[in-house]
Amino acid sequence: MLITNNLSDYFSATPLALSIGMFDGVHQGHQSIIGKLNNMALEKKLESAVFTFWPHPRKVFNPNDELHLLNTISEKTYLLQKNGVQHLFLKEFDEPFRNLSGEAFVREILVQKLNVKYLIVGHDHTFGKNKSGDFDLLQQLAPELGFEVEQVQPVFFQDKPISSTQIRKALLAGNVKDAASMLGYLYSVSGTVVHGKKIGRTIGYPTANIAVDSLKLLPKKGAYIVDVFVKNQHYKGMLSIGTNPTVNGHSLTTEVYILDFNEEIYGEEISVNFREFLHDEIKFESLQKLIERLDEDRHLTANYSF
Repeated sequence: MLITNNLSDYFSATPLALSIGMFDGVHQGHQSIIGKLNNMALEKKLESAVFTFWPHPRKVFNPNDELHLLNTISEKTYLLQKNGVQHLFLKEFDEPFRNLSGEAFVREILVQKLNVKYLIVGHDHTFGKNKSGDFDLLQQLAPELGFEVEQVQPVFFQDKPISSTQIRKALLAGNVKDAASMLGYLYSVSGTVVHGKKIGRTIGYPTANIAVDSLKLLPKKGAYIVDVFVKNQHYKGMLSIGTNPTVNGHSLTTEVYILDFNEEIYGEEISVNFREFLHDEIKFESLQKLIERLDEDRHLTANYSF
């Protein structure tokens, strides 16, 4: 997949089939769009492309917005490539771009720079300053500017259209299985293993403390059964998101106990896939009570069918 970050002097000599959007999560709805995009690119002898932005527009309009995202840039890039997209345009959502009208965006960027011949958008997609661009505008401009345009209907889960917002809500409620159903894959978190307080090793449960990207959405506080991938190996794990209230912790941490594993992995990259929510964060009355619950969680994790 070819990735382009700077459009200032760019022109695509290759005519493109393209879709626009944040594509946060690259979920089942997005995958439906991409599948159609790839098929039409093949049929019309075009190359498939996605145009997306960074940072999220909500963070630009309101820097204090608490929005966290389903994907980091690298995760989104990987998922788009995995789904067969040939070109990725990553546009900084800066002040000039923010003030571009919907019509100017179509004329100056999609047509003049990207040579778009086929455009496909989601059912509720808007673009341009004050959301001045929508499917109606695209239909009006298409004959004059020489491109075809199509709108894809939503994919539903439990009678609701799948969206990044719905997936975030599910994760923040601990519903990692519903999130996986909407995403089409298990939700994951990655990061470098860093030093923590090392309390776990004193009670027989040494954990790897994961430094997670600050913009990445963490599911609800609590304990989870997870897949763990480290050093190209797969293990079962039990992960905790929380502040460790039993030992009077205050900072939010993401820690995973890896079953049948005793290697030193500080500085290593580690990734976890969320399988099952075990329970909410609990403040135990003693370390012994904590250990008893960890023993229960370990038993459930060891016997979980991965």
